[in-house]
Amino acid sequence: MIKHIVMFSLKDPANAPKVKALLDSCKDLVAGMHEFEVGIRTEGLEANADVVLVSTFVDKAALDAYQPHPHHQAVVAQIREMAASRHVLDYFC
Repeated sequence: MIKHIVMFSLKDPANAPKVKALLDSCKDLVAGMHEFEVGIRTEGLEANADVVLVSTFVDKAALDAYQPHPHHQAVVAQIREMAASRHVLDYFC
């Protein structure tokens, strides 16, 4: 299994629900996507980012199929316009 975690800081944090909706639309895009959860900053809780994606893929081939998927790439292009920064960590679990 591979855990794929992406954290975004947004130019305008008010766009967090829109970014969440865009990311949520990527759920179940490819076979081998095991888990897919998107969270947004919660007032009163510690956070260094506005949006986080935590997903799990059964293997590297599944993650490799997800990355170039046309719908995923369209979402990436939209989020790129709203993001101030992006951090990624992929690891075997």
